[in-house]
Formats: sequence, C-alpha cells, structure tokens
Amino acid sequence: MGAHLKTDYKHIVLDDRGTARLEGTSIKVIELVVEQQAYGWSPEELCFQHPDLTLAQIHAALAYYWDHQEELDKEIEKRLREVDRKHAQARKSISPLRTRLRRRGLD
Repeated sequence: MGAHLKTDYKHIVLDDRGTARLEGTSIKVIELVVEQQAYGWSPEELCFQHPDLTLAQIHAALAYYWDHQEELDKEIEKRLREVDRKHAQARKSISPLRTRLRRRGLD
C-alpha cells in the first residue's frame, strides 16, 4: 500500500488513486456501499459481515458516501456497466468445452 491522504472523516483515507478507503484496511468505501445497497444491510449487519471493522468505521464510510453520493454513484454505475460488458463478452466467446458439447448436440 502506498501513502494515504487523511480526510475530514475519522477512519477514512484516500489512496494514491484518490479512492476512499477505511484506514488501515484494504476495504473501499464504495464496496461497503454496494453491499448495503445490494443486500439492504444495516450498518450493524455490515459490521457483522465484516467482523474486522468497527461500527464507527462503518458509519464513517457511510457518512463519506452520503457527502460524496453523486461522485460515488457515478463510479458504481461505471463498475456495473463494466461488469455487464464483461458478461456480454463472455457470452459471445465460445469455450472449447461448449464447442465440444455443441458438436455432440448437448448445448
């Protein structure tokens, strides 16, 4: 890990790419936010799912998100588009196994 810049949020630092992370961890704020949105998890449930984090760290990450929501939501959308693109690309490519199955009429 490289140098981290302190922020006005206790427990939150910016890495050398400007990505908000929980200090002393490799966990990105955006990862916790995506988990919360995807699963509907409360801060307490996030803490349960990440026993190495404190509730204070979780709340700091969520506070950072709410204060930077527009920017982080754009990053989430960008990541989702990339996942969709990779899935579409994978569906287009035919694996050797799938080719053999098709030859046998099993696909």
